Amino acid sequence: MKVVLFCGGYGMRMRNGDPSDVPKPMAMVGPRPLIWHVMRYYAHFGHTEFVLCLGYGAHHIKEFFLNYKETTSNDFVLRDGKPELLSTDISDWTISFVQTGIESPIGERLRRVREYLDGDEMFLANYADVLTDAPLDKMVERFEQTDAGASMMVVPPQSSFHCVEMDEGGLIGSITPVSDMPLWENGGYFVLRQEIFDHIPENGDLVADGCGELAKRGRLLAYPYRGFWKPTDTVKERFALDEGYTRGDRPWALWERDRVHA
Repeated sequence: MKVVLFCGGYGMRMRNGDPSDVPKPMAMVGPRPLIWHVMRYYAHFGHTEFVLCLGYGAHHIKEFFLNYKETTSNDFVLRDGKPELLSTDISDWTISFVQTGIESPIGERLRRVREYLDGDEMFLANYADVLTDAPLDKMVERFEQTDAGASMMVVPPQSSFHCVEMDEGGLIGSITPVSDMPLWENGGYFVLRQEIFDHIPENGDLVADGCGELAKRGRLLAYPYRGFWKPTDTVKERFALDEGYTRGDRPWALWERDRVHA
């Protein structure tokens, strides 16, 4: 199944005043950028055909893959001054690099790469900046068993804030962490059918327009997940993932688990 990755936004919340034009999916986690970790996750489940919706800072993403060094994340033997790889990351990947505009909303970016999906009835989509260890195979299987137009992974709220209940006099009766509330938020992992294009207008949004209309029609499936799921909307969140990688605490790297148990 093809994987559409939205990697053309400004990522302003993660800039921290940095004037660099590096897009958020190129922020580093360990020796590789976020987008690589997301793509490696999909490849682990056998999905190795990628369509990158480029925009802001596109040249950084292009240069990363055009000058990709397998030796950075793979074991190798150096013989006669030349590396002999013992394993590879991207040798079996097919990547389409498509400029979808600097200011385009997510839905418009998806519309602009429709021709690269070759008419496939089903495909995957992702924001390219969220890491998880969710069982993608089960997510896809559940969707295939329905006739829904789209499936969205949903996760508990990640906020550390608390909600309060109070009476008319201002007395607080209870305090509840937002994460304990019976609420779910968009987890950024989608399984889509071609039907989604029927509900995204020009310069529209994937979630507000496409998924919103499907929800009204009872054709949007949720995949609730309470396991590991981490966004990178802020410098603090990205730094926490990078620190975890250094410690060897990287639950999203399912491919490493298989390597250990092989």
